[in-house]
Amino acid sequence: MQAEALQALQAEVERLFAERPDEYGDAHFDLFERFKKALDLGEARAAEPDSEAPTGWRVNIWVKQGILLGFRMGRIVDMTVEGQGGNRLPFFDKSTYPLRPLDPAAGVRIVPGGSSIRDGCYLGKGVVCMPPMFINTGAWVDDGALIDSHALVGSCAQVGKRVHLSAAAQLGGVLEPVGALPVIVEDDVLVGGNCGVYEGTVVKRRAVLAAGTVLTRSTPIYDLVHETVHRAPEDGPLVVPEGAVVVPGSRAVARGAGKDWGLSLYTPVIVKYRDAGTDERVQLEDWLR
Repeated sequence: MQAEALQALQAEVERLFAERPDEYGDAHFDLFERFKKALDLGEARAAEPDSEAPTGWRVNIWVKQGILLGFRMGRIVDMTVEGQGGNRLPFFDKSTYPLRPLDPAAGVRIVPGGSSIRDGCYLGKGVVCMPPMFINTGAWVDDGALIDSHALVGSCAQVGKRVHLSAAAQLGGVLEPVGALPVIVEDDVLVGGNCGVYEGTVVKRRAVLAAGTVLTRSTPIYDLVHETVHRAPEDGPLVVPEGAVVVPGSRAVARGAGKDWGLSLYTPVIVKYRDAGTDERVQLEDWLR
């Protein structure tokens, strides 16, 4: 889509989002379908790289507004899937968000077994989806990413090239508030099993999150290598440094009853930065693609 056409689409989406008509007509639904196609093709995205932003990313508020329009406009319909032998998979959702249409030409592998991809998300070439997993509307999953079993890519989450989202890992979406940056996982990141990345956290390229690591805005990261603490600023997200290897850790409660009882609190810890040994282990993931 040309820049002028995208700007025109943005203006239409912003206008309809502000108007909130009593009823939505054919012209409104046509607009939403054009908007959703732009999401599918990667022409519109909820957040995109911006070298001038402190985090390297900026949120596109109008895209989030367009996604929310779909929930306003849609009605709940029967989308039940009829299988062989009379088997049925009951499925009831908003009429505006059916399953994402895909064919072999898309270059996306969806292994059989109960995965679901909602319409209105971008999937790059060579993306692999292991069952069961879920990708929500507004998400961006770039070339060569692997979304493993029981993994979630939340609405508006941005997943970079060659990311491995391991089994049961969760990326929160951050659809609302519309001005908040969604979860960002940059290129070549390995997210271990049972990790949780929430509240617009930005994981910079080539970082490694060990299994069970949980990241939120309110959780500081203790960097043992540089002897510093990474915290989210008042008006921004938590940022995991490039190449950091983060593991689950704990820190002792320093005062009060917690100290008397010998309690500790969870905290993520950077134990090293990515090196040749780390790269060698991560390369094993290439055999799955």
